[in-house]
Amino acid sequence: MRFLLILFLITGLACHKTSAQNSARNYGITLGVLSPGKWNAITDVAGVAVGQVTLKEGDNIRTGVTAILPHTDNLFQEKVPAAVYVGNGFGKLAGSTQVQELGNLESPIVLTNTLSVAAGIEGILDHMLFLEGNENVGSLNAVVGETNDGYLNDIRGRHVKPANVVEAINKAKSGPVKEGNVGAGTGTVCFGFKGGIGTSSRKLPERLGGYTVGVLVQSNFGGVLQIGGIPVGKNLGQYSFKNQLESADGSCMMVLATDAPLDHRSLERMAKRAMMGLARTGGIASNGSGDYVLAFSTTREQLLTSGETAALANDEISPLFLAVIEATEEAIVNSLFAADDMKGKNGRLVKALPKDQVTAWFQEQQAP
Repeated sequence: MRFLLILFLITGLACHKTSAQNSARNYGITLGVLSPGKWNAITDVAGVAVGQVTLKEGDNIRTGVTAILPHTDNLFQEKVPAAVYVGNGFGKLAGSTQVQELGNLESPIVLTNTLSVAAGIEGILDHMLFLEGNENVGSLNAVVGETNDGYLNDIRGRHVKPANVVEAINKAKSGPVKEGNVGAGTGTVCFGFKGGIGTSSRKLPERLGGYTVGVLVQSNFGGVLQIGGIPVGKNLGQYSFKNQLESADGSCMMVLATDAPLDHRSLERMAKRAMMGLARTGGIASNGSGDYVLAFSTTREQLLTSGETAALANDEISPLFLAVIEATEEAIVNSLFAADDMKGKNGRLVKALPKDQVTAWFQEQQAP
């Protein structure tokens, strides 16, 4: 409790302006009490890089690849601690069982569409097996997550190729992360509006360790949208079960990064809190939703296991829990604010969130 009391004293920091062009904060909507990092992105965690390839061709191809790298060195040779938490398991997260069994990550994390998981694995192998130092590697755990973008995308065409995955990995860099209709979020739908890639971060004050937590999401799920406590979905008359029973189904991939020195067990505890962030937005983890969280620390595994870097104790990680919840919530909201209307397969049109209307409601709520 003493940590949370300290955190609420820094509420004023939450108005920190970020350089994201289409984030909720640029519309005056601030969520939570902790301050974001410079980019308000997963790349605020030092060393983390993101690369994306967007496939938007003709009338029916609306898909892509998003790659997240804990660091840009040889991940197989310098693994990082990692964990997976399954909020609801209606999905395909390749490589998850080995991450849970061994507690580490040895490949980039690739996000794409449901029927392109195999291409994601092939692309990771094409990249990793030919890195210097991996000439004799005979087994590698490729980690690939997905959501189903088949409403807007010709998913059966399997247009994502291994070469697209390699390109996304090679493009990975630090700095600002493009959000909305890009990469693996090109064809996704969230709460009945255009979803996509979203990201956010939180920086703890120095008295609580000064650690950074970053989250990137691929939003493609349903529920009753709420933003900052405002019942947006209800107000707009657009929410799950209003018109059809299946409208809540979908998925959300959540990737969590931190520079805090954490082991597998603590990272799994943090990953569980990401589902609380999803719940804050009105997500319900429906029967047909694949809601997965993959968490990693950028601390090299060998440093933790050698004792050179001491892992945080249980009593020290509560502030990180709050950071995860806030960053996940804002990443999902940012995926909606950054997205634009999109027309796709069979002429289907998914409208973007009416940002000006939502902003007006938020301002009314904040007015004295």
